[in-house]
Amino acid sequence: MSKQPTLPSGASAQAGPGLKRSLSLTHATLYGLGVTIGAGIYVLIGAAAARAGVYAPIAFVVAAILMALSAASFAELAGRLPVAAGEAAYARQAFRSERMALVVGLLVVAIAIVSAAAISVGSAGYVGTFLPFPEPVLIAGVVLAMGAISACGVKESVSFAGVMTVIEIGGLVLLILAWAAFGPELASRLPVAAPAQSGIAIITGIMGTALLAVFAFIGFEGLANIAEEVRDPERTLPRAIFLTLAISTLLYVLVVWVALATVPREELAASRAPLGLVFERLTGASPRTMSLIAIVATINGVIVQIIMSSRVLYGLARQGGLPGAFGDVSETTRTPLNATAFTTAMVLLLALLLPLHHLADLTARLTLLVFALVNLSLVRIKAREQAAPKGVYVAPGWVPWAGFASCVGLLLADAGLMLAAAR
Repeated sequence: MSKQPTLPSGASAQAGPGLKRSLSLTHATLYGLGVTIGAGIYVLIGAAAARAGVYAPIAFVVAAILMALSAASFAELAGRLPVAAGEAAYARQAFRSERMALVVGLLVVAIAIVSAAAISVGSAGYVGTFLPFPEPVLIAGVVLAMGAISACGVKESVSFAGVMTVIEIGGLVLLILAWAAFGPELASRLPVAAPAQSGIAIITGIMGTALLAVFAFIGFEGLANIAEEVRDPERTLPRAIFLTLAISTLLYVLVVWVALATVPREELAASRAPLGLVFERLTGASPRTMSLIAIVATINGVIVQIIMSSRVLYGLARQGGLPGAFGDVSETTRTPLNATAFTTAMVLLLALLLPLHHLADLTARLTLLVFALVNLSLVRIKAREQAAPKGVYVAPGWVPWAGFASCVGLLLADAGLMLAAAR
């Protein structure tokens, strides 16, 4: 049985019931996949095709490699400090600063809330193809329903999300199998999807798409924030993190390749339901089947982000950084109801105010900033502490440095692209 985590130095304990350790490796991996696979591939694949065309799969591989560096840092830190609000705890331990811990924790909350809002907008678009209600009504229905489910109990909500994760992964696998059955010869059309650009423009397109792909890979780091609800977190969390990243990368590259081989780049970029269009072209069947799966994928992303944000708020409160009300746990559901309600309200507000692509861009930039700080935290912790506790995964010493450099590099590249576009 895994021991209860020790609060990092500087943290303060709070009385009351704690979270329940009930999640296995399967639960944790499904949770990670549920956070990762969603609007990033079901909604934004058209934008990726517009930026890089046939080179989009390469861009996803580039993003995956860069994210793998940060994933290794998260895997070690999650073993060293298996507590909720993990990123904040890492910053506190590394910089010995309560202020830095609070800033990082609030950034993580912001990422989860903004990401959930983005996914909610995408989900409402798909739901609107079946229900003729105004978009604000659909968004409110999605957000409030997912908030209610996440308040019921972590095992129940993660199990619910796990079922939806299987469905959303099944949708991507269905596209791949449909291509294998109906469209292998379409690979000859891939050159048509290549933008007629110079080498520098192609590289720029790949980097721009890699920045967009960061949003598609957001999720594995969320596993650090359910550490207090995972059995044997020192062993389970690193495995779940790497499994999540590996499975997501394989599915993304195959699906992007199939989409570009099936639908012309311009048409794919213009579609509001790109994977439904791909399915229709491959099989001749109605795109509504894929739209239903897309609804599952997107609402799943909403629930797991609400879970993550509420656990970070809970962790920050338990460590003394936020008002104690956020750390209150229901005796009945053993979930942080106040933190969950606050998260749900903020997700709803942003989803009603901002469009999808603005929310996605903001999420990616905030994520890269937090990843840079997490990698730097591991650099400092490794320099100060000679060895990790027994049984904890240990990343090579160069990994957090490379992870920090990759995040900063992507942020600088994003700034450069924005300046070029402004001109």
